[in-house]
Parts: sequence; structure tokens; C-alpha cells
Amino acid sequence: MSNLQAQPPTPGAFDVHPNPKKPDFSPPPGAVDAHCHVFGSSDKFPYSPIRKYTPHDAPAAKLFALRDHLGFDKNVLVQASCHGKDNAAMVDCLNQSNGKARGVAIVDPAITDKELQELHAAGVRGVRFNFLKRLVDPTPKSEYLKIAERAASMGWHVVVYFEAEELDDIAPFLEKIPTLVVIDHMGRPDISLGSTHGQFLRFVKLLDDNSNFWVKVSCPERLSVTGPPYDDVTPFARTLVERFPDRVLWGTDWPHPNMKTHIADDGQLVDQIPRIAPTVELQRKLLVDNPMSLYWSD
Repeated sequence: MSNLQAQPPTPGAFDVHPNPKKPDFSPPPGAVDAHCHVFGSSDKFPYSPIRKYTPHDAPAAKLFALRDHLGFDKNVLVQASCHGKDNAAMVDCLNQSNGKARGVAIVDPAITDKELQELHAAGVRGVRFNFLKRLVDPTPKSEYLKIAERAASMGWHVVVYFEAEELDDIAPFLEKIPTLVVIDHMGRPDISLGSTHGQFLRFVKLLDDNSNFWVKVSCPERLSVTGPPYDDVTPFARTLVERFPDRVLWGTDWPHPNMKTHIADDGQLVDQIPRIAPTVELQRKLLVDNPMSLYWSD
């Protein structure tokens, strides 16, 4: 039994939706929620002492219950900044998943080969680089490149989180990464500018120019200006799905850490899928074929 005390969430932080709807859309058999998190429980897996926020606990049992409720088969767990470089909560969830979860870790440049091999054995298949200054303190790009080289040697990919206004600065770095790159949340475009604005078109060109770049068409709840049902985000996601059908992933982002505007309903998010992937073939690629090839190919 743990002697640690639970860590209270940041005042005003939203907990998960208490009763998400059962989606009207039925995901295809084998569907993967390719971007979600587990937090705590903090009396067992404490949050990072240098975190910028403290979420409500959202442990493995809650994630698996939501997965079944939404009609998904598997999860990809992405390490979030509040747990820092301690991947223990994520690894514990992977170990409980009976092979139905894979992971993306945050690692220290000093991590040993043995520790990398242990993460791989648990189901980790990628590392994450977070460039959002409000969430993490900056890490030199030279350090990230060293990690990327080691990830490449493991057969892993790199997940990158940044905002659209940083694209011109970060693109040269991304193009130096010697493995597959997955960009979180459509590169966080400014939705108010519209999907035909030069900002988003530059992002599309980046994907056009780099065939090893993938993208997650996720987080309309975080990007939207108008709010549910997130109609203003749909053109962005649909453009990416239709233009890059073999390089797109989708995820809930449960439990929606650090949201400021509203509590997201994951069932409602699932119902957006046929609007951004309007054919059965596109839905299968987005939810089954692409994540399976990236995370369960070995």
C-alpha cells in the first residue's frame, strides 16, 4: 500500500465528463484511439515536481472503461508534461492492457540503453518533444536530436507538439529528425484564420514536402473558436485526412488535460469522425490501418 498522499488538482481544473454520450458513429473493428493519457493516481504515481499544472487523476481503469464505452479496441498512450520524464504511470497502464495499448514516452537525454529496451518491452514505440512554453521549460534542439537518433535506432518515431506560429522556426529542426515524425493536433492552427489561410497552407506544404511526416487530426475541443460541435475545425481535419490518408491518426486526447473552456464529451468527439473521414475506406485507414502499422507492426 502506498504511503504517498494524493496531489490535489490545480484550482478550477476540469475533471473528465461524468457521462459521455454513447457515440452514434460505430468505429470499425480494431479501431485505435491513438492519442490519450493516463494520470496517476497521484498517491501511487506522483506528478512531476516541475509541472506547470496538476490534473485530476485519470488512471488506467477509467481509460479502459471509456475505450469500451466508445467502441474502440486499443489505445496509444502519450506521456504528458505533468508526469514529466517519469513514465511509470504510463508503463503501468501498458502492462495492464493485455497488449491493447502502446506508448509514447518523454525521456531524458541521459537515459540508458537498458532503460530504452525496458520501455520498448513495455510497449513504447516513440518519444515526444513538447515545444509549448506554457507547459514545459525549453530543451535545446541539439538535445532533442540526440534523443531522436537513439529513438531511430530503436525503430521508434518522434511525436512533436508545437503551435502554428512556431512552424517556420521549427521546420528545419523537424527535417533533421532521422525517423518518422508525428505532429500532434494538426500543428495547432489558428482556426479563426480559416483552412485556406497561408498559415495552414504552409503546414500542408510541410507534409507535402516530407513523406516521413504524419499528423494527428485531433483536439477540435482545444482548437475550436466556436465550441461544440466544432464545425470550425472540421475543414482543417478533413483536408489532412483526404490529402494524406496514409499518414493520419486520430485520438480523443482524454482526459483533456489543462482545458480552459469546457468539459469535452468524448462520445461527441467520436461522432466527428465521419465528418472528417467521410468514407469507410478513409475511416479504416485513420482508425485501424495507420495506427496498427505504426504501433503494432512488431
